[in-house]
Amino acid sequence: MEATEQPSTQPEIVVEAGHKRKSIDDSEDLEQQVQDQVKTKETKPKQPRQKRVKGRLENDFRDKNDISNAEYIVENGLRTVKPYFFEYRAYAKGRWMQRSLINVFTEEFQDRNEKYYRHAMETGLITVNGEKTSPDHIVKNNDVLGHKIHRHEPVVTGKPIEIVHRSDDLIVINKPGGIPIHPAGRYRHNTVIHVMRKELEIDRLFPANRLDRPTSGLMLIGLNSDRARQLEAEMTGGFIQKEYVCRVVGEFPEEEIVCEEPLKTISYKLSLNYVHQDGKASKTIFKRLSYNGKTSVVWCRPRSGRTHQIRVHLRYLGYPIANDPIYGNGLPWSDLIQKGQTLNDESAEKVVQKVMEVATFPEGMWEDIEDKDGVKEIKPRCEECGIVLTPDPSKKELFIWLHAWKYAGKDWAYETALPDWAEESFTE
Repeated sequence: MEATEQPSTQPEIVVEAGHKRKSIDDSEDLEQQVQDQVKTKETKPKQPRQKRVKGRLENDFRDKNDISNAEYIVENGLRTVKPYFFEYRAYAKGRWMQRSLINVFTEEFQDRNEKYYRHAMETGLITVNGEKTSPDHIVKNNDVLGHKIHRHEPVVTGKPIEIVHRSDDLIVINKPGGIPIHPAGRYRHNTVIHVMRKELEIDRLFPANRLDRPTSGLMLIGLNSDRARQLEAEMTGGFIQKEYVCRVVGEFPEEEIVCEEPLKTISYKLSLNYVHQDGKASKTIFKRLSYNGKTSVVWCRPRSGRTHQIRVHLRYLGYPIANDPIYGNGLPWSDLIQKGQTLNDESAEKVVQKVMEVATFPEGMWEDIEDKDGVKEIKPRCEECGIVLTPDPSKKELFIWLHAWKYAGKDWAYETALPDWAEESFTE
């Protein structure tokens, strides 16, 4: 769910990477579903046991390595991946089971419409367990759904990924805002992990922490799974101190502010979170660093790790991040989230519905040509697959003023230089 260029009072929310209604998640970001524990009464001949490699079947489709095929173009501050043919493959998720194949695709993945999906199933572009099947097929546990497409990844920032530290088992980077970390949804090669694997010629990388796509700052990336798990355990146990900086609307109070409001995901589809009466315990400490007469630079220390925690707590306090396209001011749903307001299920649903009203979904190759004011509007389309080609966002739309500044463990500490927008002399 990211913004593309629109007037400031009516931002366009795009439902895409990492959420529930979009392209099938990329194979590298999928976890195999729990094996079916219900034994069927029908007796079946025993099959030779397949060899597993560290919990996965040998030659598992998720281990496919096509990094060498990625062709990057960096210009005008943006990174583009040359479109390529690709087959999404994913194990059936729990919520898909006992639903028809056509229902799963039309309800879960809205980058194309039902007319396209029926065509793709009839022609074998969409498969189950590698075989062409009917739209009425009932999805079962362990089914592998496939979808062959000509893949157009969204553009990301063209800023380089700075290496802050490198050792035998760890790389610490300064992630630029405007690029996702790992493959998910519409993103595969245009991700931190794939860019680094190609540039550094490394087969596998293991991120130990996560940052939202528009957020910049420190990331700890293990060169082996053991190191990544060790760091993840330290973070989960509260042994790593994290410090962020952000720029917020208005004059933030000079004194230290502690926000302990509970947070809940009110829409997984939109990855929308807010303070909710049934939320999970959360805590963030804030302290103003500077004020330029319009906006304030604020130091943040999250003491828990909820999704969008800093952004939501700042919105709740009445000082949202100044360029936040979701929790900022002046949005169509802003009036539904007042300063100091705790949502319940009813008020949360109103917010979600309002966001959905202005949400857009990527257009597919089977969309009808628009009729605007009686004039047929013919949109540019890809010559290979016919998908509508959408304009690139501007560079400033790709990031927000939130930066992971300092991380410190028991016997180590890393930090980055402050972004230019965090300097006291910065003006909007």
